[in-house]
Amino acid sequence: MLSKKTKYALKAMLVLAKEYGQGPVLISDIAQREGIPRKFLELILLELRNQGVLQSKKGKGGGYFLGRPPQQISVGQVVRILEGPLAPLPCVSKTAYMRCRECRDERTCGIRIVMKEVRDATAKILDSTTLDDMLRRVEVVVTGKESLAFSI
Repeated sequence: MLSKKTKYALKAMLVLAKEYGQGPVLISDIAQREGIPRKFLELILLELRNQGVLQSKKGKGGGYFLGRPPQQISVGQVVRILEGPLAPLPCVSKTAYMRCRECRDERTCGIRIVMKEVRDATAKILDSTTLDDMLRRVEVVVTGKESLAFSI
C-alpha cells in the first residue's frame, strides 16, 4: 500500500509534468491545487530534489520543476525514492536483499516464489509507466477518447 507521502508526491509530480517547460511552480500552488498540506509537501519535494528528480529555483519566479522530461521519469523511480524497495519481503528484493531467518530452503519457499512474482509484476508496471503516461491516461478518462500518440 502506498503511503500518503508517496501519493502526495505522485500528485505533485503530475502537476509538475503538466507544467513541464513552462517554468517553476510554487509549492503553495501545488499544495492548493492538490489539497496537500504545504509543510508536508515542502519535505516531499525537497527529498525528490535531493534525489535529482526535481530541480528548484529560488527567489522571484522560483519554485520546483522536473529535472527531466515527464517521459523520462517513471512512477517506479518516485515510489522507490519515497517507499524504498518494491519487494513485499526482503528475501525477494533486488536492492535490499536479506535472507529470512526462519526460512529453511529459500529456493523452494512457496512464499518467496509468489512474493517474487508480486515484486516482478509490480516493478514491470511501475517502471514502464512514466509521468507522461499517467497524464495521457487521465486525458483518456477526461475526454473519453485516446489520443493518436497514446494509441500507437
